[in-house]
Amino acid sequence: MRFLAAMLVAALIPSAAQSQGSAEAYPSKVIHIINPFSGGGPTDVISRIVADQLIARWHQPVIVEYKTGAGGNIAMEYTAHAAADGYTLVTAPTGPLMINQYIFSKMNYDSFRDFAPISLMVGVDNVLIADPNLPAKNLKELIAYAKANLGKLNFASPGVGSQPHLAGEMFKIATGTDMQHIPYKGTSEGVMATMTGQITMMFAQISAVTSFIESGKVRAIGIADRKRSPLLPGVPTLDEQGLTDFESISIYALLAPKGTPRPIVDKLAVEVARILKEPAVQKRLAAIGMDVIASTPDQLAELMKVEAARYQKIITEGKIRAD
Repeated sequence: MRFLAAMLVAALIPSAAQSQGSAEAYPSKVIHIINPFSGGGPTDVISRIVADQLIARWHQPVIVEYKTGAGGNIAMEYTAHAAADGYTLVTAPTGPLMINQYIFSKMNYDSFRDFAPISLMVGVDNVLIADPNLPAKNLKELIAYAKANLGKLNFASPGVGSQPHLAGEMFKIATGTDMQHIPYKGTSEGVMATMTGQITMMFAQISAVTSFIESGKVRAIGIADRKRSPLLPGVPTLDEQGLTDFESISIYALLAPKGTPRPIVDKLAVEVARILKEPAVQKRLAAIGMDVIASTPDQLAELMKVEAARYQKIITEGKIRAD
């Protein structure tokens, strides 16, 4: 995770002295962590880990509440318009955080204007998988095959404007290839289509496809990061294979409504960082392919600006719209 590593080298977690004032009595009632997607996925997993740990540390109820739909927009809008008192938070994945505002024509929230960034929490590597019967066993062969069949191949994603969709568009630009995007209703549908040869390739979160790669049902072409994944140590990165400066990482961040007092934001950031440093928590996250990347609120705000600009460029060039 090059861009994250560079940004967090000099990370300074807010000190206890910064979290005084309005944070002294916080929390004194139930905290709601809004989840944009249904239970069982990465957003739910990290939300529940943080919620359970906060309950144990602060002895106040913390409820994970689901507000699903519209690619995460419903949860983000709900949180943006909630009271700015630290009792309504949202776990925001890459899409709702940095992509949706560029692909939906009507938005009732702005990621930069309407939220107080608290902390990055985890990142999940994406892996490029391919039809196992494809006559290409590595990145070099896949690119050569795609160039020999310009416009004839395709790639799947769990939806228009999703992070894996943009990874596919980035891949096309970086490699000079041309493939048709085929959106599915979810990751599992796209993976199944790749298994059966309906789809040429797909970027997918590593935790969702590890078992299919190990069983040979799909072929792993490469990890979309600068380092190999401990879940698939035998799979080389795309960078190792010559596609330098290419990363596709799904991140999950914690936000509060804009106007939430900074001492409360800092107190939350401190506690989230402590939670994510716990060995038991790190072990649990690593087992499902999640890398801990806790940050300060200011670092999260800076990352959002940098990465949103990168995604906006891809969306503009590809004329990508979700409606």
